[in-house]
Amino acid sequence: MQSLSNPVSDASDHSVGYWPKQRTASLDWLVNETRNERFIDNLLVQLCGRLRDEGIPVSRATMHFRTHHPQWLGARILWNTGLTEAKITTFDYGIETTPQFLRSPVNEIFSGAVEVRKNIESLRPGDGHAEFYDDLKREGVTEYIAWPMEHTLGKRHIVTFSSDRPGGFLEEHVAYLKDLLPALTLVTEIRLKNIMARTLLQTYVGPHASEQILAGATTRGSGATVEAAILICDLRDFTTISDHWPRDDVIELLNAYFDAMSEPIEKHGGEILKFMGDGMLAIFPLSNPDACRNLLYAIKEADAAMTALNAHNQQEGREVLRYGIGVHVGEVMYGNIGSRRRLDFTVIGPAVNVASRLESLTKEIKRPVLLSKAFVEMAGCETKMDSLGAFPLRGLGEPVDVFAFPLQ
Repeated sequence: MQSLSNPVSDASDHSVGYWPKQRTASLDWLVNETRNERFIDNLLVQLCGRLRDEGIPVSRATMHFRTHHPQWLGARILWNTGLTEAKITTFDYGIETTPQFLRSPVNEIFSGAVEVRKNIESLRPGDGHAEFYDDLKREGVTEYIAWPMEHTLGKRHIVTFSSDRPGGFLEEHVAYLKDLLPALTLVTEIRLKNIMARTLLQTYVGPHASEQILAGATTRGSGATVEAAILICDLRDFTTISDHWPRDDVIELLNAYFDAMSEPIEKHGGEILKFMGDGMLAIFPLSNPDACRNLLYAIKEADAAMTALNAHNQQEGREVLRYGIGVHVGEVMYGNIGSRRRLDFTVIGPAVNVASRLESLTKEIKRPVLLSKAFVEMAGCETKMDSLGAFPLRGLGEPVDVFAFPLQ
């Protein structure tokens, strides 16, 4: 392994500097050679490998990021010697109040410290963060250093480096690592913002639409014709519930209802395009030959989830929730629709209208799931559904043959 010290000097002399080329090798790589690497975890693995090749005794490194994600407060990326891939751990909201987090050096950095550095070989009873450092000591770590990475607008994230060298890092090792911080901060911020943009788009418009938008589908009117099975769902009596229950209870009920409906749809390959108050629009693209059957599986599982949710609601003295679903199949226009400055990535077309009218018809027929004949024929499930006859639907010229899904 190449030494950082001047080759004509004793390597134990901490005052000796580096050759200029050695001093900038990893910095040049971060600035000039990482542009094609999309992922922060890969950057960390490659950086640590380079550092060890240059004589920096890094045996463990982590990055800690706070993210804008609906499920997670943040994530930790961990590298240890010998790993070819970093380990990524996500953390739920609320972890910042746990004793484990409050006793960690990471919390100290998030709280404003500019450095946390500890020689673990000299640990004594009563030292701060003793439990955390004891774990590192068992891993063979001899020194631990944590620094903040200051992103734009005061967003503070963290990088840590640990050594397994007897005695820990030399001062010149620490100086070398500090020299990398500005460049490391910049390259991680760029990638973190890309992750956040993707996460936010997936959260608000769904995975497929988000990929289309990130690929450049941002022009009003841009889109494509797609063959899909369409599902429209609506909650019954929601106005009455809203009028009689406290706001927080209503929000909790609504979120639980959407969880029960959404998770089976996404599990079986459907894409939820939008939530409309207490309603939902989803499609199952027919590019998947099992799309129609998958939609039926999703409805069956969603109904079971709603049954479980209603049992819980009754135990809590809350309202039992009822729903209506309309299902049709056909061509839809899938793309950007809206005003010049505010677009919605959605689907429109006669097939969507039929699904919507079938959902409204559930209120009259008192069956929770109604399917068009076109969908039932494509799914090949005529014998398993209840034929209800032909019904005129508002805005459509010809009556539509309607089937009910016997859920019980």
